[in-house]
Amino acid sequence: MKKKAPTKKIIKKARPVRSKPRPDVGAAAPLVAERTSNGVKKSERYLEAVGRRKTSVARVRLYEGEKFSIFINQKPFENYFPTYELRHIVEEPLSKTNLTRDFSISVKVNGGGIHSQAEAVRHGISRMLEKREPGLRKILKPLGFLKRDPRMKERRKFGLKKARKAPQWAKR
Repeated sequence: MKKKAPTKKIIKKARPVRSKPRPDVGAAAPLVAERTSNGVKKSERYLEAVGRRKTSVARVRLYEGEKFSIFINQKPFENYFPTYELRHIVEEPLSKTNLTRDFSISVKVNGGGIHSQAEAVRHGISRMLEKREPGLRKILKPLGFLKRDPRMKERRKFGLKKARKAPQWAKR
């Protein structure tokens, strides 16, 4: 029997890692943006905030110096939220702060149901108003408009019908 010659292990030298400079990740949204209306581009200043509730996410923008209006997903606010209750939820931060309404609000909302969307919009409007005037925090915080409501639907567990509902049990 012949013995095999021992094999040499090839060790590769580690190359230095060259990282490219990354753009600002997570930087705040620009205050100046291009906004189109009827194909005309114009540069406008806006404040932006995000509101959340359950699985709904609302991106709210406030444009200064315009006639007061609220558009949600490019629809008038009254058309998107058909009931008085939902419209009242959205308007609460505006009515409680008694601001002069010399701005327009544009909202993009998705996910969840219509009620959680209304609460997400309220959360976003409240955060945006607080960015605009930090003194409003004293009014909005006690009302609970600045807090993200953490309640979510609990996940279903294995062996159960729902999150906690067990199948019917029979002794005999």
